[in-house]
Amino acid sequence: MRAMEKFDVAIVGAGAAGLMCAAVAGQLGLRVVLIDHATRLAEKIRISGGGRCNFTNINAGPANYLSENPRFCRSALARYTPRDFLDLLKRHRIAWHEKHRGQLFCDESAEDVIEMLRQECAAGHVHWRMPCAVHTVAYTEAGGAHRYHLTTDAGHIAVKRLVIATGGLSIPKIGATDWGYRIARQFGLEVIEPRPALVPLMFDASTWAPFAGLSGLSLEVEVSTGKGKEAGSFVEDLLFTHRGLSGPAILQISSFWTPGQPITLDLASSSDIEAALFEAKAASKRQLANLLAQWVPARLADAWVANSGLSPQARVQELPDKALRSLAQAFSGWTLKPCGSEGWRKAEVTRGGVDTRALSSATMEVRTQLGLYFVGEVVDVTGWLGGYNFQWAWASAVACARAMSESVQVGRAGENALS
Repeated sequence: MRAMEKFDVAIVGAGAAGLMCAAVAGQLGLRVVLIDHATRLAEKIRISGGGRCNFTNINAGPANYLSENPRFCRSALARYTPRDFLDLLKRHRIAWHEKHRGQLFCDESAEDVIEMLRQECAAGHVHWRMPCAVHTVAYTEAGGAHRYHLTTDAGHIAVKRLVIATGGLSIPKIGATDWGYRIARQFGLEVIEPRPALVPLMFDASTWAPFAGLSGLSLEVEVSTGKGKEAGSFVEDLLFTHRGLSGPAILQISSFWTPGQPITLDLASSSDIEAALFEAKAASKRQLANLLAQWVPARLADAWVANSGLSPQARVQELPDKALRSLAQAFSGWTLKPCGSEGWRKAEVTRGGVDTRALSSATMEVRTQLGLYFVGEVVDVTGWLGGYNFQWAWASAVACARAMSESVQVGRAGENALS
């Protein structure tokens, strides 16, 4: 029988948040063990950004995150910023570039970020248990002392501080599970219902039949959904697929979309289509599809005219004002009701998770459970597309690691005062 091992901290989950938390905690003097059931380290980092890791967004701030408790992310994000992460990259001589709207990527490979975090963990003398499953977690408290007892493939591990960094349910093929949510519920925490986010949307076959042949076509649009505080709107690229819509515009709006709710697309958000159509009617004999092709790809213009019940040869000059007005309104306010999303298989992140109202925004510690912390995607904080979710992973992890270090230092000072 293996002997029980003791550490200051056990971190379960060796993804972005877990690696960062382990590295910082270790370098601050804590004895850390990092545990993960996967055979390959940080697979989600590896596949992100097309293999170049969109590791942060220079514009990241609280407004770029969704949560039932939207103020929660403010503290951590303010104390560990994108500039702080860029300083870390600089120390490791990792080159990067800005690609689009503040999105930052490695020049070479996501492997550079993984290796950097591995080296940071080595600098903190982090102990590894990987691949290693955690089967049970128990909590004991006696004589003023508390412990978490983990039964794992590597034996029994006892710690005073337990960090859950196991992520959400997105991309199950790389090992995503609900383990973190089960631990949260075990200790009496609420879990906001997890659902796929940053995910393509689908439409029923009859609705989508006129547009299924446009698969692969893309264009910039304005997309919106929801009302009031739940509303979202983005100007991004849209991609047609065989079963529906994808691309950055749809991935962004999917985090705001709820089943049964429509989305609205403005196919020419920078133009006044109605005015342009009436101007053309007065001065042109062009076919309607050719005219619409000024704003959208020709294939979409043809499909749009056909789906509107008009002849492909219809000329703008021949159409009544009412038809043109109706066409313009539909073009700039195309309303569609998705039948669902592509689900966890295609979702980049999870919306929902451990209810942040149970956590301290400064430390990530459970308010009612001493020494238990949740960081990263497992928490109900979901960023926009474009590096925001990685920034939350880094920031929440650092907040947790620093808080644990301060807690240990206070404890040791108290012990020294009593001796």
